[in-house]
Amino acid sequence: MKSVKRLLIVIFVIYLLPTFASAGFWAMQDHPTGWSAARWTSAGILPKPEESNDAAIYIFSAMTGGLKGAVASHAWIVTKEKGASAYTRYDKVGWGAPIRRNHRAADAYWYSNMPQLVASVTGSKAELLIPKIEGAIAAYPYAEPGGYTIWPGPNSNTFVAYVLRTLPELGAVLPPHAVGRDYLPDGEFVHLDEDWRDLHVTIRGLAGFSIGERSGVEIHFLGLVAGLDIARPGIKIPAVGRIGI
Repeated sequence: MKSVKRLLIVIFVIYLLPTFASAGFWAMQDHPTGWSAARWTSAGILPKPEESNDAAIYIFSAMTGGLKGAVASHAWIVTKEKGASAYTRYDKVGWGAPIRRNHRAADAYWYSNMPQLVASVTGSKAELLIPKIEGAIAAYPYAEPGGYTIWPGPNSNTFVAYVLRTLPELGAVLPPHAVGRDYLPDGEFVHLDEDWRDLHVTIRGLAGFSIGERSGVEIHFLGLVAGLDIARPGIKIPAVGRIGI
């Protein structure tokens, strides 16, 4: 009985307390009254595509809207072919055809929230990886209408995390508040990245862990993530994000 009580205390302190604190802070801020009142224009993070001839890949994440915005973010992928005069953006959304192409500016605000640049790759490496990204997007198993579940997944973060796991060369992991990122397709229980540098174990994205060079050490509970970042020393706090040390 004592061990159960201790486990509940640990869960409360590590997962629920930061979530409640984040929700409380969120409630004190001003937010758009609805979708149409939110800002969706470019945040001015990316250079104009014509300013560089190089190929480029960017992974973005931004806190989402409504009550979800207190604890969860939305991720997307941006690419630019060598010599291209425009970016190509890929998102997964919860209405219509799930995989959207260029439905917003590449670095647009999401529900008025500033995007966070999670990772970037440019030059010859990006040039080689872009066709692989497009192949991974084409192979994504939940790309048909109805292939979206807000929690525990598959959702927008499941989509981007799938591409990142398929292409470990991108060297990126979505932030801890990217709820749904740990949902593995087709009921998969264990996934070892192709380069053997990250191991993911999950029960339908509800409980599990990840360990490796990119993920560090993570424990997942109900879509919330806590852990340690080893590659870039820091801690991962549920609903809050990564804080560097």
